[in-house]
Amino acid sequence: MMDRVQIFHGLDDVPADLGTTAVTIGNFDGVHRGHQHVLDTLIREARSRDARAVAVTFDPHPAFIHRPEATPELLTGTGEKLARLQAAGVDAVLVLNYTPELAAHTAEDYVARYFVRALHPQVVVVGYDVRFGRDNAGNFNTLVQLGDEHGFDVVGVDDYQIPGPDGRPIISSRCSSTAIRTALTQGDVAAAAHMLGRPHTVVGQVVHGEARGRELGFPTANLGQDSQGMVPADGVYAGWVTVDQHTAVNQHGETDHEGTADHDGARWPAAISVGSNPTFHGIQRVVEAHVIDRHDERVEDFDLYGQQVRVEFVERLRGMVAYEGVEKLVQQMHQDVEDARHVLSEAPAGLHRPLS
Repeated sequence: MMDRVQIFHGLDDVPADLGTTAVTIGNFDGVHRGHQHVLDTLIREARSRDARAVAVTFDPHPAFIHRPEATPELLTGTGEKLARLQAAGVDAVLVLNYTPELAAHTAEDYVARYFVRALHPQVVVVGYDVRFGRDNAGNFNTLVQLGDEHGFDVVGVDDYQIPGPDGRPIISSRCSSTAIRTALTQGDVAAAAHMLGRPHTVVGQVVHGEARGRELGFPTANLGQDSQGMVPADGVYAGWVTVDQHTAVNQHGETDHEGTADHDGARWPAAISVGSNPTFHGIQRVVEAHVIDRHDERVEDFDLYGQQVRVEFVERLRGMVAYEGVEKLVQQMHQDVEDARHVLSEAPAGLHRPLS
């Protein structure tokens, strides 16, 4: 088990004896491979200087303040983001409450208040496209100038493109949260996984559904509408279901050990449905995961209701279709399970960084 990351919610939480640091800053939505590239550089710099690696991030996402009419669907909730930052190996995360007041700080005030006085950085590690301060007026060159003034180094990190077996990028576009959202909107969860470095995940509590799947012989774990993580395009997917409350970090940076799940830590292959059940004229989009290849003598003993699960999307099997009659639907569901089993048996191991 990795050491637990320290979470500071605002400057008042930062201890006076934190010591010197290596700092990076970003939204880190998804903590994808581009972010991991920056974080790996941050950690190397921190270790070489005997400093603590600190990631500074925001809650809510700045777009909710600056563009409330066009906010992006977030890849991860705050709790999942903190868990992924912990998995990346940082020592601490400073979560700043993003408000109009924070956004109003000039670049100079921003660095002095949130970096210099609070974190005492020896080095700041950022992408060359970094922007910060009022109206995003601060850039990489501004940061270098402020580093000279306040006594910290600045290390720039190039954009990250995912290399293929021949060393060439396998994703032509820049690895970014926006590119991942685009892939998920198109249902291309495999491309999203390449950019994330792991399968895309939706985290939520299992709630009671309409029990149609159980009636048809395919019981499902239905995620509640308050689940966190962008839901991909409607369709049927191969993936995994994990009950893992012990490694889930909540939005306060705490690990929830209360209400331990009966199946805590278990991970099962699944056929996952996303959509509104058009065969039954449904309206509300739902995520339903049917766990496959279980060998329990008593299926009724396998109950995930009320438990926190993470649903990982590995590959899209097909789009969502309205079938003429239940018989054809059941026939297709049997095929979906076979297809999911085949995909998951061939899925590459170690694609994602574990949370523990």
